[in-house]
Amino acid sequence: MKKTLVTAFLALVAVCGAASYSAAQDKTVMVGGQAMYSNKDIVDNAVNSADHTTLVAAVKAAGLVDTLKGSGPFTVFAPTNEAFAKLPAGTVDTLLKPENHDMLVKILTYHVVAGRYSTAMLKKEIRAGHGQATLKTVSGGTLTFMMNGEDNIIIKDEKGDWANLTIGNVNQSNGVIQVIDTVLLPS
Repeated sequence: MKKTLVTAFLALVAVCGAASYSAAQDKTVMVGGQAMYSNKDIVDNAVNSADHTTLVAAVKAAGLVDTLKGSGPFTVFAPTNEAFAKLPAGTVDTLLKPENHDMLVKILTYHVVAGRYSTAMLKKEIRAGHGQATLKTVSGGTLTFMMNGEDNIIIKDEKGDWANLTIGNVNQSNGVIQVIDTVLLPS
């Protein structure tokens, strides 16, 4: 009886330990008031974020849903609704018009880098580049990454404007979302 209780107890400890390890590995991040799950793809998570409704509408208008649901991996530097609101009045409405489809696609794909870049990887690239790193975007442009302090990664676009990475490492089944506070613009 004692041996059975000990065995049952050890089995319970093993199961609890495995569950804790699994939960730690599948850490969810809250974005826009919703949990983002690493077993969902970029689109399936983004549609649930109240902070990314403008981005989701733009991705749909550009016809990029299937691409961002693809296997990737992709790193998406995802501007918030507040980031889009910083653009001059009427810019988003103009970009969403069918006649501006190509420009919309160029701007959105400028926010995507092939591969899975965690904040740790970005910091490593910045250190290796003696204070800055440059990554090629899916649109063919470049983004320049630097540090502003010990933890804040900043991103410079081709126009010379800056974005702060505000929520990092939102892991997805097909990549990672890095939330930013400014829309990045290609030249």
